[in-house]
Amino acid sequence: MGVFFEVVLPIISIFVIGFVVQKWRKLDVKTASTLTIYVFIPFLVFQAFYDKEFSGDFSMIVMFCFILLFSIILLDKILAKILKWDRGEESGIILSTAFMNAGNYGAPVVLFALGQEAFTYAVIFFSIQAIIMNIFGVYYASRGGYEIRYAFYSVLKMPATYAIILAFSLNGLNVQLGGPVIEMIDFMAAVGLPLMMVVLGMQLANIEFKEFEISKVAIGSAIKLLAMPLVAWLFVWLLPVSPLIGKVIIILSAMPTAATTTMFALEFKARPDLVSSVTMVTTLLSVVTNSVLLAILV
Repeated sequence: MGVFFEVVLPIISIFVIGFVVQKWRKLDVKTASTLTIYVFIPFLVFQAFYDKEFSGDFSMIVMFCFILLFSIILLDKILAKILKWDRGEESGIILSTAFMNAGNYGAPVVLFALGQEAFTYAVIFFSIQAIIMNIFGVYYASRGGYEIRYAFYSVLKMPATYAIILAFSLNGLNVQLGGPVIEMIDFMAAVGLPLMMVVLGMQLANIEFKEFEISKVAIGSAIKLLAMPLVAWLFVWLLPVSPLIGKVIIILSAMPTAATTTMFALEFKARPDLVSSVTMVTTLLSVVTNSVLLAILV
């Protein structure tokens, strides 16, 4: 219970604040989300990538992002064949299970549970995950020719992409920024994390679904909250990854469905009710599953 009160409850409380404020005031979530993505997250990402010696850590994190993605997509496709899902159902399940909420939810959990160094790895993970989700998430939501070009274009529109490039460039050239600049970056980055958490609560408050397919929601939730962390644990055990990065990857893999996938599903009509249902259910159930996982790992 100590892990729940020290790590999970404070984080859930911030989500609840965003949820309650949105239900009460009906704010423009898109504006709040855009402000977070285009203003504050780039500073948080730059802070994580700048002036850090990565050695093999970065490539290992990137590799795990793709391992988790393709492992779950393969599992989903096998289940789609066995259960005779149509293409829309398969796409909905992939959107619900292959992309975790590593930013708004996972990064705060890692910070509270494992500390600042682990949080830096979590920011790197969710930065790579965001790029992957904007490509593969849009692809599976649309399954069309034009939209895959739109997916790559959406990555190029993300300021965090350029924050990564800039941070890597300055790091590689050994350029040291002045004290006032670093202080400004740290100040802006500090706003990013709590704002991301509040925005997630607001996004959850706006989720609507007319149909609740119990069997598919149960399968999607089990894949997201149980299968993905088991896959992560297996590869952490098999591959030469440091204990701290291994814990970060397992924790992030156990996060609920990314709320962004609901927006993809709505935009491209890829079973939005199913995706919304799994997003809400996994977020609620993660209070229990995360508490158990953290009790084991921490």
